[in-house]
Amino acid sequence: MQMILQGTALETAVHETLVCLLPEERHGLAEDCAEGGTVTVSLTREGGDFLCRVQAVRGGEERTEECRLPPEGDSPLEQKRVETRAVKTAVYRAVVGFLPQPPVWGAMSGVKPAKPLRQAFPQGIEEEAADAFLKERFFIAPSRRKLAIRCAQKAQQLERSLPEQTGALYIGIPFCPSKCVYCSFVSGSTAQWGHLIPPYLDALCREVEATGEGFRQNGWKLDSIYMGGGTPTTLTAPQMDRLLTAVQQHLPHPREFTVEAGRPETITREKLEVLHRHGVGRISINPQSMHDEVLQNVGRLHTVQQIEECYRMARQAGNFEINMDLIAGLPGDDEAGLLESVRRLIDLQPENITIHCLARKKGSPLRFGPQGQLPAETLDAAYAMLEQAGYAPYYLYRQKYIAGNLENVGFAKGDTICRYNILMMEELCPVVALGAGGVTKICADGGRNITRLTNPKYPKEYIEHSDAICKGKQKLELEFDRLSD
Repeated sequence: MQMILQGTALETAVHETLVCLLPEERHGLAEDCAEGGTVTVSLTREGGDFLCRVQAVRGGEERTEECRLPPEGDSPLEQKRVETRAVKTAVYRAVVGFLPQPPVWGAMSGVKPAKPLRQAFPQGIEEEAADAFLKERFFIAPSRRKLAIRCAQKAQQLERSLPEQTGALYIGIPFCPSKCVYCSFVSGSTAQWGHLIPPYLDALCREVEATGEGFRQNGWKLDSIYMGGGTPTTLTAPQMDRLLTAVQQHLPHPREFTVEAGRPETITREKLEVLHRHGVGRISINPQSMHDEVLQNVGRLHTVQQIEECYRMARQAGNFEINMDLIAGLPGDDEAGLLESVRRLIDLQPENITIHCLARKKGSPLRFGPQGQLPAETLDAAYAMLEQAGYAPYYLYRQKYIAGNLENVGFAKGDTICRYNILMMEELCPVVALGAGGVTKICADGGRNITRLTNPKYPKEYIEHSDAICKGKQKLELEFDRLSD
């Protein structure tokens, strides 16, 4: 739809709302977006309130709606928040009437559905009040309100138990045996980038040492370390041993240590023993699907049999808590196939099972196009299977252009949640990121105030700028001190 703005510059707020409602279409200020219709947004002040009026025209039909909100503070930031909510609410009310049915996430455009609940109910999330908040503010369907509330409660419990001056740490390994067609991460195949692994490891070990110095100078502790990618187990066993030795020598001892061992073809008994010896307590073995044909369609080089063999090998090699990922909406898969994959993972009994919905991004070979239909009922059936088997949702996030406009959810048995996933997604503490493409987030005030510090995106540039990166990590205490004041 073509966006026409009057009295407001909140183009992003309008665009995000339209993407939630009409994800297959183009939206923008240009006239060539008008073939899907027009949405005219006017924002004014009346009697001190913010008043947004919207006129939407589509397919010869016209709808008008408005949203009036009182101010919630005097600062420019507080004012912008109210303006944004008024605009999004009015646009949603006007455009949703053109659809056969509203999206299950309503007007929620943010990627962190649990975060508004924590901020709205800092003293404790009571279910009835939280349900009303999500219904009235975002028009979210009952099933998703319940999901958001449960994950927000988990996050709030972790937030209250977190000691002061505690952070989390991410280590990025941007190498894979092959590039999956849906992947938009900064990673390259070993055939393309494999020659960079030795110098990359040199630079990464230096950054680990520099970061440890920054932590020590301030007495900061580590709650959790997460090594992701890419595929960390692309490293050889000696390379992994070298990196983990540097981590043990220079960084504070974490409460939780996770390493993604996501590609079964990269996992060996020797590598698992290295992980276990260095205190890694959690690993991910990620099938994405339990159907060989689907795996071939997306460029995975392993089979379902290899997944099961690696899982059994990991159980023998160490006392790991294991997560396994599935992706709903992959090419060649269907509802029956997804539910069969869920059943087969339940039979294996990993501690965690995470279900992602396919998100088509600019950076992936599987580019924008028809998202197909991924009904919410399909995921509901998968979630019901998991809960019946003793798994409960513990963290949740969404993405733009996600299949069915749905969500990604992590499920855990008992108290085996991945603390890092919650800390990072809910922005409960500083998260220091090492490696190419790493984005350090200095989070304060429950995630309301965030400073981001970025490493170079690609391995070659990361290696070339190693000295400057290390100096920056040694000075992280200045950022931490600012938070503590």
